[in-house]
Amino acid sequence: MPCTKIYENEKVFVFLDINPVNKGHSLVIPKKHYEFLEEIPEDVACEIMKTIKKVSSAVVKVVGAPAFNLGLNDGKEAGQFIPHVHFHIMPRFKNDGLKFDWPSGKYADGEANMLAEKIKKNL
Repeated sequence: MPCTKIYENEKVFVFLDINPVNKGHSLVIPKKHYEFLEEIPEDVACEIMKTIKKVSSAVVKVVGAPAFNLGLNDGKEAGQFIPHVHFHIMPRFKNDGLKFDWPSGKYADGEANMLAEKIKKNL
């Protein structure tokens, strides 16, 4: 599939999104296929994060954005349409129309501590 490549090394590939939220919106993907984040080996995950750091800095500088969002939809229920892990670097500008308002809930008394302990046991 044709794309506008920004960066590439032996483990990752970065290109401009064809339907950008704002100019400079980029996708960072592992070259090897992984559908979910948990499948990515640690060395590849580290390389992805190093690449995100490098590319996001360049993108915001070039497009003059004061900020950016980093996005990952991991699983169909999270809005993952393409079954390959990909991170979005989305440059942000004041009043650009992109909203990240999600509903917030509350924990019952003691529920947060109980949940945290269960998560810790599964690390």
